[in-house]
Amino acid sequence: MKIKEKFNTVAIFVFIAVIIGLVVFRTVYRNGSRNAVPEIRTPIQEEASGGTQLSLNGMNIKISYLYSYDIEALVVSTHDYEGWEVGDRLSPRDFALAWGTVAEYNTQIDFHWHQLGRWYYWKIDSLDELKSVGGEGGVISQSANTHIIPSTDEIRNQIMAVRRGDHIRLKGYLVNIDGRSEDGYYFNWHTSTTRFDSGDGSCEVFYVTSIEWI
Repeated sequence: MKIKEKFNTVAIFVFIAVIIGLVVFRTVYRNGSRNAVPEIRTPIQEEASGGTQLSLNGMNIKISYLYSYDIEALVVSTHDYEGWEVGDRLSPRDFALAWGTVAEYNTQIDFHWHQLGRWYYWKIDSLDELKSVGGEGGVISQSANTHIIPSTDEIRNQIMAVRRGDHIRLKGYLVNIDGRSEDGYYFNWHTSTTRFDSGDGSCEVFYVTSIEWI
């Protein structure tokens, strides 16, 4: 009886450990984890022209290239949009991205990053924490909420595999989106073209043509 009871106790502990391990694995896989990466350069953009067109939800969508965009960044948050609206189908996911000292001190400073309604938010416990990143202006100029528009199905699958804490490099174009339907419905989405703005209209609308993990 003692041997059997001991065996049962061990089996229960093993079962509990497996369940805990699966929960932790699924949580990390789905949500990622906090990370910090030093010496990430600022994004590079250069004037561009051209664009592409597509049909979506009965609308003719024109995607105009304003700038080529090459960004290496730490992913500090992700948020998915799974609806059937034009914006959700064009951009199924937003990334909150950081570089420079914000990415370097992301584990030392608890920014409380989160995203909702195509916006990103951050909150800190004390303004003194921001001295190492150049104050509030440093956070604004070294982070961005980015609407990701995959250029292909393969890129879409890769975008959906990105997790918080990943260090990635994305290339493509900052774009303006203009859509019209025959019944008069329209959709417009215009990108920010500077890293120093905030508030409404400050998000990058990014047509991604390549992605790599670093």
